[in-house]
Amino acid sequence: MEFTAGGRLEVRITHADVGKRVSVRYVTDAADPGGKFTDAVGVLTSWDHGVVLITRRTGEAVRIAESTLVAGKVVPAAPARRRGPAASFEELARAMARGWQPVESEALGDWTLRASGGFTRRANSVLPLGDPGLPMEAALARVREWYAERDLPAYVQTATGAEGTQELLCADLERHGWRAEVTAEVRVGGLAPVGDLDADVARVRLARNVDESWLRRYNRSGGGGAGGGGAGVVGPHVLSVLSSGPSVWFASVPGTGDIPAAIGRCVVDGRWAGFMAVEVDPAYRRQGLATAVMTALARQALDEGASAAWLQVETDNDGARAMYERMGFAVHHHYHHYRPADV
Repeated sequence: MEFTAGGRLEVRITHADVGKRVSVRYVTDAADPGGKFTDAVGVLTSWDHGVVLITRRTGEAVRIAESTLVAGKVVPAAPARRRGPAASFEELARAMARGWQPVESEALGDWTLRASGGFTRRANSVLPLGDPGLPMEAALARVREWYAERDLPAYVQTATGAEGTQELLCADLERHGWRAEVTAEVRVGGLAPVGDLDADVARVRLARNVDESWLRRYNRSGGGGAGGGGAGVVGPHVLSVLSSGPSVWFASVPGTGDIPAAIGRCVVDGRWAGFMAVEVDPAYRRQGLATAVMTALARQALDEGASAAWLQVETDNDGARAMYERMGFAVHHHYHHYRPADV
């Protein structure tokens, strides 16, 4: 990495560059004459008390002693996207929110407080798309109070890694004692390539409404999930969230008895199709059922005029990430759920 035309290392960032995307080089152990150079690229989220904080695309915070810096420069705000439809962070965030709507919500300035009886963090966290209208300390106090009134943990959902994402908010949350608990990828891709896959879609059944059989396979419903352990009691808050969205479709592949071998959910919203809840019974894996579910749902979304697709996958789900990579889905940004560290 060269920081000047002549290759000379030079620190060319200042406190005034907080909020910009930077690339820095620093010595990992300044006290050791053999200390190695390490590079970090991300958003400069703070520079206080001799410590430089850089938030990487993945949300990882890198703290660097100012005295160890040997080079630094401001770089373009975001790298060019080689795959997937063009989309701003805010457009995608709002489309995803419409596809997974909470049972209850309340505005706090430009933030939206969402609650759904504890069913998924996405439907029980703050969506902070703008200014809360209060100083941060007061806003977070209100967030904690609002969720405590509902006997729910307080979460704030943030995003990193794309132009217009929330690295500065992440750093501010950390300064106020909040810590990231879960990180996931948001991936985007063209819809037509998924619909064109050679898959056994004849096995896939599509329905407008979720039924008891579908819920028996769904891991997060409390209805039995992959263990196949009976339907249990699925609360109305679960059905409300699953059924929310502009145009919702549920896919299932019949399995043994009344538990599907595979399921999926898709929300069609203008040009976007959002895929969620794609699950396969372990006994039926490696038979192409997840691909069949995705393809059947994609073809339905194409029929309704959608052209782009999004999905969310947790960073530790290597199998799903590899499958989506093969389908042409590229990482657009990462999202995180922050929670107070003292609870």
